Amino acid sequence: MNPLRKLAGQAAIYGLSSIVGRLLNYLLVPLYTRVLITSEYGVVTNMLAYVSILWVILTYGMETTFFRFSQSEKDKPLVYHTTIVSLIFSSVLFVVAVLLNIHSIVQWMSIEWKGYLGHEEYIVYFTFTLAFDAITAIPFAKLRQENKAFKFALIKLINIGITLALNLFFVLLCPYIVTNHGSGFLAGIINTFFDPDYLIGYIILSYLISSFLTLVLLIPEIPFKSIKFSSEVWRRMIGYTWPLLVVGVAGSVNLSIDKIMLPRLLPKGTDVMSQLGIYGACYKISIIMTLFVQTFRYAAEPFFFAESGKEGSAKLYADVFNFFTIFVSLIFLVTMMYIDIVIKFIGVDYREGASVIPILLLGNLFLGVYYNLSIWYKLSNQTIFGAVISVIGAVLNIVLNFFLIPVFGYLGSAWAVFMAYLVMMVLSYFLGQKHFPVPYDLQKFGLFLGIPVILYLVSENIPYPALLVKFIVNSLFVLLYLTIIYKLEKKTFSGILKVRWGKFNS
Repeated sequence: MNPLRKLAGQAAIYGLSSIVGRLLNYLLVPLYTRVLITSEYGVVTNMLAYVSILWVILTYGMETTFFRFSQSEKDKPLVYHTTIVSLIFSSVLFVVAVLLNIHSIVQWMSIEWKGYLGHEEYIVYFTFTLAFDAITAIPFAKLRQENKAFKFALIKLINIGITLALNLFFVLLCPYIVTNHGSGFLAGIINTFFDPDYLIGYIILSYLISSFLTLVLLIPEIPFKSIKFSSEVWRRMIGYTWPLLVVGVAGSVNLSIDKIMLPRLLPKGTDVMSQLGIYGACYKISIIMTLFVQTFRYAAEPFFFAESGKEGSAKLYADVFNFFTIFVSLIFLVTMMYIDIVIKFIGVDYREGASVIPILLLGNLFLGVYYNLSIWYKLSNQTIFGAVISVIGAVLNIVLNFFLIPVFGYLGSAWAVFMAYLVMMVLSYFLGQKHFPVPYDLQKFGLFLGIPVILYLVSENIPYPALLVKFIVNSLFVLLYLTIIYKLEKKTFSGILKVRWGKFNS
């Protein structure tokens, strides 16, 4: 089977859980931004930012390490057992540490929002959610490694479906019944447990319940009866993974530090959580880029390891890079060409932050390209370079946020994200070409990315007489880009998309 077609097929399956599933989860964003006031959504955004960083710390790069050692070690079950034992132990240790220091943690977090005081359970809910998610990370990685994409997708969709259903129940259905049928039998039952002023707590609780049920579904993948642990294998795994931990933490800092620093650095007198809520909602629109990137990573990482060392692998990596760049550039173009429609995804009170969307989209595009380029240090066991690049990006992001937020507010955070990811992408390319050369075509990369940016800028400066005219013109721009891409990459797309009858599952 054509390797590119194989990768495209696996990406499509993983996309079922990553894109379709998250799009279902995204139904929560228009719900939140229409039910929650901007400051309440700011609290949710703030807490999820902390969770993003902590989850990376709790998994400490063990997914990639598991893939690498499963490829190189003879005793593959031992690698899996050692990895899962390590994560269970560290997760339990994390829960105990948080519970013992819960009051100090809440006091520290209340610096940015006094509402955390008296709600220690918010932290407890998320602590257990993180622990459950960390434990399930390796069973999920095992499903990917065994190419059990459908099972992987099914469990992921169940997780997201439960989260979505619980949020709809607590945030939408319960308030509706209590408000419109206050004297009814059903409303009486709901009133026994439902507090309309506790919506943030119910949202966090929904994540906890879905994470626990996901762990239950994955228990068959954890061999409790025959589990083994090798301290020798574990030491070597830690030696490989610690730079990946640095990479992961730095990467999560880049993704989340703006939502942590923003409420702390905005001028006094500003409704900091409201500003964060607006920024967080607009950031969600830009995450459409990250959805594709995440789907690609799920399929590409084990694929790249499997192809490593084979004849023509470097050329294959370059072809995948072109394929990836085309799609992320198209996502940017389509999103911005139809931004008047896309912006309706969030509530009216949040749309004043729309100016950050193109900046964040391009920033996330650079991040996706960086992930594509970064495979060189994983394949060549030079993960220290990934740590250095990620730390540089994180430090730059923090520094820019520190100086730009007090002056430009959330717009400064958007530009900090943009610059950090741009620098990381450029550094990864030049270091990769020195230590693990891949024949990337920079001219094509410039065309694939530059044309959508130019078309967007042209569109922004056209004085459209009506929205319908703008829609038609922008649709022609998208069609023009697709035509150019097809002319340039006709041979590549034909190789990926061509499926002969009778060989569909070959």
